[in-house]
Amino acid sequence: MSQEENQTSTPTRFWETTALENMTAVQWESLCDGCGKCCLNKLIDDDTDELYYTNAACHLLDDNSCNCRRYIERFKFVPDCTVVSMDNLAELTWLPESCAYRRLYLGRGLPSWHPLITGSKDEMHRLGMSVQAKTVNEMKVRYLEDNIVMWPLEDLD
Repeated sequence: MSQEENQTSTPTRFWETTALENMTAVQWESLCDGCGKCCLNKLIDDDTDELYYTNAACHLLDDNSCNCRRYIERFKFVPDCTVVSMDNLAELTWLPESCAYRRLYLGRGLPSWHPLITGSKDEMHRLGMSVQAKTVNEMKVRYLEDNIVMWPLEDLD
């Protein structure tokens, strides 16, 4: 096989060769594994600044696909939804350890289950690294404190 054929048949691992700040919009967006953890409501203890995840998800999150039902127009429905960008990445300390943006920012690389590596979300779901079938709609939650969970903190490899 010629070098040219090999380059076209092997997917480009751009995240290993391109700095976050130099990625195109398409590359940046594709880093999101679609786990849905950023769509979970979080609590911060006022006394200790400790972060707690809950299983109460944004009302726009589809619990099965882990996708936002209104991604393009989400800010109409959730004005304080956060856009992850190079401008705010360092400040988003609430992103889970498994988040591709956070991992790459910290020099860790993508996890083996990431859809850019496996080709689909299936392995991520199988390993429990997404919110699939683990959430409740935030509109049905009375006290967030009653919904604190530990599983969003898990990080593999």
